[in-house]
Amino acid sequence: MLIISRLMFAALGALLFATAPARAADTLKIGITADASNPSGPLPIVEELNGAKLAIAEINKAGGVLGRQVELVVEDTRNTADGTVSAFGKLAANPEIPAVIGPDRSAFIHAIAPDVMKVGKPLMIGGTDPKLTHMGNPWLLRFRPNDTYSSKVIADFGVNSLKRKKWSIVHTDDAFGISGRNALTEQLKTFGVEPIVVQGFAPGTQDFTPFVQAAKQSGANLVASYLVNAGTVQEPAQLAKQMRQTGIDADLIGSPTITGTEVLKQAGPALNDAYSVTDFAAKSSPAAQAYAEKYQAAYHAPADFLSAWTYDAMTVLAKAIATTGSSDPGKIRDAILAIRGYEGAEGTYDFDRNGDGLHGYNIVHNDKGTWVFDRHIDFKD
Repeated sequence: MLIISRLMFAALGALLFATAPARAADTLKIGITADASNPSGPLPIVEELNGAKLAIAEINKAGGVLGRQVELVVEDTRNTADGTVSAFGKLAANPEIPAVIGPDRSAFIHAIAPDVMKVGKPLMIGGTDPKLTHMGNPWLLRFRPNDTYSSKVIADFGVNSLKRKKWSIVHTDDAFGISGRNALTEQLKTFGVEPIVVQGFAPGTQDFTPFVQAAKQSGANLVASYLVNAGTVQEPAQLAKQMRQTGIDADLIGSPTITGTEVLKQAGPALNDAYSVTDFAAKSSPAAQAYAEKYQAAYHAPADFLSAWTYDAMTVLAKAIATTGSSDPGKIRDAILAIRGYEGAEGTYDFDRNGDGLHGYNIVHNDKGTWVFDRHIDFKD
């Protein structure tokens, strides 16, 4: 009887183990760096989390990846370079995490780039400084177009479509703003245009009046901006409002940050008639329109590029893992680089050997508070 009881107990234990729900260790963990500690409402970094979460919900509903549900592991960056280094270090040290979705601030990506190289795990990035994918780091995979392309589109549209020759440029004094300024200045030279006023400001600046007044006094008829959204400070919104207050008679065309949902809230009517080049525009493609509708339904807010790139990064990452049948970091990287013609929310992904997936931008125009799609421009280089 004792032997029989033991056998029955063992059999019952095996049955319970077999029918128990999957443990947390059975999930496929993907890391993401985020300013999770910021308490000030729907800031851009929250939108980035929302995009990744929306993709994961769809992936898990369809059965997950390799038979496993996907779990997002979030580490707080505190919206600083040091915080980003710490956040990435925690995610990279977890052996269960084969890849990480990184920040969209170029300066923060530069700060963690040496660690990314040492760790050897794919980092999906949103920073647009062209140097990021051209400095020999094979683990940086970009899910937004870089500013080589934004500067080409801004320069061509401003000179040939808007017919503006008296340019002024304002930028954030960080990797993103400086690279954007340099690229745009070089592109304008091809049109024989030399900017009249060029001025940089520290991240988080709220007063752009000195630049606006200088541009007005110089007779500039176009203001081009490469400004960041630093925490609660939406720099493009401040610029737009101060241009209205100063009464400068100049068009405003901004980099993608000007199209952010929070920027639109803070700027209000001041952004009316402004232009932008942006990687995400809801009317630019069927895939973009579908994503905009899904995001609106899930979060009751309009989608923008901040959420669209992480949605695409998570979706492409899952596709790469499924294709390789493995969570090996090297195989995941190779599978992503092999992707061609993938229609995402941001555009059509054709990865080059440097790790850049997108090669064009949309032009949009602000019509009484709504960003209206004008055209898409792609480059084959």
